[in-house]
Amino acid sequence: MHKFDEMFERLPESGNFQFQSQSMGGMNQSQMQGVREHYRDYAQWLARQPEESMRARREEAEMIFRRVGITFAVYGAKDEDGAGTERLIPFDLIPRIIPAHEWASMEKGLVQRVTALNRFLHDVYHDQEIIQAGIVPAEQILNNSQFRKEMMGVYTPHHVYSHIAGVDIVRAPNAQGEGEYYVLEDNLRVPSGVSYMLEDRKMMMRLFPDLFSSHRVAPVMHYPDLLLETLRASAQPGAPDPTVVVLTPGMYNSAYFEHAFLAQQMGIELVEGQDLFVKDRYVYMRTTRGPKRVDVIYRRVDDDFLDPKVFRPTSTLGTEGLVDAYRAGNVTICNAIGTGIADDKSIYPFVPKMIEFYLGEKPILKNVPTFVGREKDDLKYMMANLKDLVVKEVHGAGGYGMLVGPASTTAEIEDFRKAIEANPSGYIAQPTLSLSSCPTFVESGIAPRHIDLRPFVLSGKDVQMVPGGLTRVALKEGSLVVNSSQGGGTKDTWIMEV
Repeated sequence: MHKFDEMFERLPESGNFQFQSQSMGGMNQSQMQGVREHYRDYAQWLARQPEESMRARREEAEMIFRRVGITFAVYGAKDEDGAGTERLIPFDLIPRIIPAHEWASMEKGLVQRVTALNRFLHDVYHDQEIIQAGIVPAEQILNNSQFRKEMMGVYTPHHVYSHIAGVDIVRAPNAQGEGEYYVLEDNLRVPSGVSYMLEDRKMMMRLFPDLFSSHRVAPVMHYPDLLLETLRASAQPGAPDPTVVVLTPGMYNSAYFEHAFLAQQMGIELVEGQDLFVKDRYVYMRTTRGPKRVDVIYRRVDDDFLDPKVFRPTSTLGTEGLVDAYRAGNVTICNAIGTGIADDKSIYPFVPKMIEFYLGEKPILKNVPTFVGREKDDLKYMMANLKDLVVKEVHGAGGYGMLVGPASTTAEIEDFRKAIEANPSGYIAQPTLSLSSCPTFVESGIAPRHIDLRPFVLSGKDVQMVPGGLTRVALKEGSLVVNSSQGGGTKDTWIMEV
């Protein structure tokens, strides 16, 4: 199988990169000749760094992250006292670098894709032309648990439903061994991770200020400004100076750090469901100065918990009457209720057709080839090749509900086989891509580890994004699972300016 490394044109046979003597400062000449052009200056800098200095900086980063509270709660995991565990997401000191021309093409592809997905969402909840055209089967949408009938006919400003999208991009070698970008997954509901992108950049600038004076790295720290601009632009007509809040499930949520961080960075209130109330189909926030009307809610709460009057009656995380206010056009919810229908894994295979249907364009970014359990021939292929495929639950997220065939035991494969047989439409499968690797500073030194990339696309009056994203890295040797919940780490992502 071909392999593609972001820094090296050809990986060393041993896997690990060999450095001379007591420091990391002796990358040999043959290795330096194999470094890709956009990494060359960085590789020369890295070759001069003593190993003990790099280890000290990694310890400093860990201490700062822990002090600031940048942790990730892992559901189901328990510490020795039986309490839930808060893990520090490992941070890697070696950046992932993308040249300007590659980013320009990826950015165009992302804007195209998210624009089409928002058109699809508007269509699904209004005229349903894509169903009438026979491009997506009606039952795939109307019988999907992520389809929210309560959203039928609801007006959303600029016809935007997913105001904040996190699109997972992987690079894998094609038949010629050249790296090619693919969209692995669309996250349109409540995508997380952007705070780690920002904190990783801040940490790199603190630890290695000299690198940023010698490299033209595109900035990302203005993301909170763009996010607030997007949210304010999404207010309903008639709200000239909209009040925006971040709605969090509370401090026990795995991404609570991010909720608090973004609210603080935007200079807006972080609220829980009990801090809001609805009167006469308007939403208000309780404050020490009395009720204050809320125009835009950046919600980090799943649909099912937003309004106990409409969805889950036992939910204490939302606000009763919120959907009534939303349907009346008196508040905007970002992302909109019902966006899950567009990022459901059973809908993913149709996205290239959506781009052609709504935009009349060929997709710039390719999907990963996908087999759908509800299709008879696809199912037959899946069942015959489980050991070679990555199988995912259509509603799964965070690396859960997933089988990586080549890395699984016979027993695990057979258990998954039974689950698929019981509910074929609940699963999709994809070939095991050899994700690109990037040099990563691990205990044994610098070694290749597999990575992906989650850029964040903001859709309001315009579609815009910062140049970069969250690079996630699978820290276990050979692992393809980059999710933080599964032990993955993060890297700073550098887009090089021309």
